[in-house]
Amino acid sequence: MKTIVIADDNAAFSTGLKDYFTLNTDYKVMGVAGDGLEAVKLIERYKPDFLLLDIVMPELDGFGVLTSIQGMADKPVTVMISQLASDGFVTKSLRLGASYFMAKPVNYDKLREFMDEYGTDEACLPAPEQFKRPQPRQNKSLDEKIANIFISVGIPAHIKGYQFLREAIKMAVDSPDIINSITKRLYPSIADKFDTSSSKVERAIRHAIEVAWNRGKIENINNIFGIRVYSANDKPTNGEFIALVADKMLLEGA
Repeated sequence: MKTIVIADDNAAFSTGLKDYFTLNTDYKVMGVAGDGLEAVKLIERYKPDFLLLDIVMPELDGFGVLTSIQGMADKPVTVMISQLASDGFVTKSLRLGASYFMAKPVNYDKLREFMDEYGTDEACLPAPEQFKRPQPRQNKSLDEKIANIFISVGIPAHIKGYQFLREAIKMAVDSPDIINSITKRLYPSIADKFDTSSSKVERAIRHAIEVAWNRGKIENINNIFGIRVYSANDKPTNGEFIALVADKMLLEGA
């Protein structure tokens, strides 16, 4: 029986993936990690045949995980699974040791098909880098655009507010009018998705924005938006920041 470790900070996605392989296949899920450091520990402990790995995770991202396990004698066959599926992310994943890349949302059957094929006589299979890769897209995904902005302004991926803020911006892009109902609609919707409270969502988003300001990357923020929006002493409210980024996404055709 082939073994698997799943590493993804999206609990709902990890649970769905685990349930699929547990109920429908002969694979055994040895552990599920919610952050990169935990993933490395599970890999060292269980030495799984396969690692299903996300890129954006707390503590240590997917690229860091790949780097950490490069020297392992029995390192797993790694399938990178991410919404950040531009050609650059795919190339870097494969260069660091991933054998395959799948863009979210994932077709579980296609994932299993690849894993089944990889488990056969490898002499009959093409080299990992020759497996079909996702075609580069003309436009970056919304998640990737938001992630690039967060990186530029200094919002780290490991804090909870990162996920909440990303979700808030996506909701504001889909329904711009939601920005006028932050406390009644936006915060409760995010809280429901992440199984938390509206007050915790509000505080976590506020903390994420404060982190960016405390890191002194105000000029990066102004450069992104093309105008001098803020100064070091002029921190935006949650709603202002969400609306500003969402408007930029809409102007770029998100």
